[in-house]
Amino acid sequence: MATTKYIPRLKTRYQTEVVPALKDKFKFSSVMQVPKLEKICINQGVGDAVSDKKLIESAVKEMTMITGQKAVATYSKKDISNFKLRKGVAVGVRVTLRGNTMYEFLDRLISASLPRIRDFKGINAKGFDGRGNYTLGIPEQIIFPEIDIDKVTKMNGMDITFVTTAKNNDEAKALLTEFGFPFKK
Repeated sequence: MATTKYIPRLKTRYQTEVVPALKDKFKFSSVMQVPKLEKICINQGVGDAVSDKKLIESAVKEMTMITGQKAVATYSKKDISNFKLRKGVAVGVRVTLRGNTMYEFLDRLISASLPRIRDFKGINAKGFDGRGNYTLGIPEQIIFPEIDIDKVTKMNGMDITFVTTAKNNDEAKALLTEFGFPFKK
């Protein structure tokens, strides 16, 4: 008996629904011109980690649980005396998702996590950078169902950047809207 390879729900949706819709909307001559999601970069700054090293360890553990991929600590590049910061001290956590893991995370973000934000009325459409990438700020990591609220030591926000092959903001917004992003009207 042959084993079937697992394909994420949003990856299938991209190929069957998103590509034809965007090809018609922007009058692309080839399906290869249709923008696609390249990667999702998740970044979390942990400023208090300068004085407490355990905060970085817990942030790495939480980010790994949220994304399903091992997170890495980021380190300061120079000394800043006003922040009591030394070069080489861990100050944040980051993860870059690609492939099936990226589509799985995107599915969980849209369907389970975003609706759990307090007073959620949609995400702001002003996070585009002009080159087809979109950055979304999350106020608290507890919106993700994988996080146990009782075990959280400190509330931290995070930035999630969606890197696409789109040429401009309109194409990128159309792509993310087709994926199901709840942009404010």
